[in-house]
Amino acid sequence: MVGDAGRPARVIGVMSGSSLDGLDLALCSFERIGDHWQGRIEQARTVPFPPVLLERLRRAMDATALEAARLHRDLGDHIGDACRTLADGRPVDLISSHGHTLFHRPEEGLTTALGCGARIAARSGITTVCDLRTMDVALGGQGAPLVPLAERLLFPGQEAFLNLGGIANLAVHRAGTVGYDIGPCNQALDHLARQAGRPYDADGALAREGAVNEDLLAALEALPFYRQPSPRSLGREWFEAEMRPLIDAPELPLPDRLRTVSEHVARRIAAELDRHAVRNVLVTGGGAHNTHLLARMRALSDADLRVPEPLLVDFKEAYLFALLGLLRWRGEVNALATVTGARRDSTGGAGYLPY
Repeated sequence: MVGDAGRPARVIGVMSGSSLDGLDLALCSFERIGDHWQGRIEQARTVPFPPVLLERLRRAMDATALEAARLHRDLGDHIGDACRTLADGRPVDLISSHGHTLFHRPEEGLTTALGCGARIAARSGITTVCDLRTMDVALGGQGAPLVPLAERLLFPGQEAFLNLGGIANLAVHRAGTVGYDIGPCNQALDHLARQAGRPYDADGALAREGAVNEDLLAALEALPFYRQPSPRSLGREWFEAEMRPLIDAPELPLPDRLRTVSEHVARRIAAELDRHAVRNVLVTGGGAHNTHLLARMRALSDADLRVPEPLLVDFKEAYLFALLGLLRWRGEVNALATVTGARRDSTGGAGYLPY
């Protein structure tokens, strides 16, 4: 079987995060070694969204049903073309596409991601797995986070993982595995940076210019989500309804709002790290490049926060989703009930052949 010893699998993992900074593509190879997997990222790149597609994605939550269907089609074509370009004629066994989350409401039993898998397969000519979260949600789970299983298989011995993407999430691997969303991260910071005409606040430079506003910080810290026990997960609709109205405060200077949100993010993360008493934490995602945010996290927590090489920082999620898609294609478990709260472990994802 593809992926077994002596027959490595080559998989393109595709991520489109809530921060909308583009498609993260990672061409990976995997080989099963006993109870674990050995893998590496052969090549990776971030493909920016064309301006018109980017604007449609930003407005997707308010789109008509017909426009959402068209966006599902067009994003699938865009992903398929990007994967074909990355493959560049080389043999690839599988594409594993996370898709772009439109709605994530596990409490209602639904999660919806854009990026049609059939279109990806047709445009790329490569077998495609997508829609990896819906089976877990159908079984009563959060559908997120899914990556702790892939972390356990690819990084045996690593105690904890912190991903600073649009949403900050934590996974702790001890006798069992727990994982959940801590709260917004780049989703909020990038939203504010765009008000200054920047795609993101590089190194937290703009935040450094500001001062913490104690009233805004108190309002953010009081958001009810943070009192929910795990398993828990977030979608963009929560940010739009609960957090954005607080941080879009025109009476406060933008640097002050960025400084306050950065402090809030750092405090929520530090509190969760110390609650689990973790020490060895691998930090990845775009937020790992934010030196101001990292400095505040280190000042507030006793954990040893280790930032790995840039390739893993930027493409770890695509790398892990590549393995989750491979597990689906092999018919193996790729979602842990102990993490998501589902009734049982499951094998989730839809598959499309290109012929």
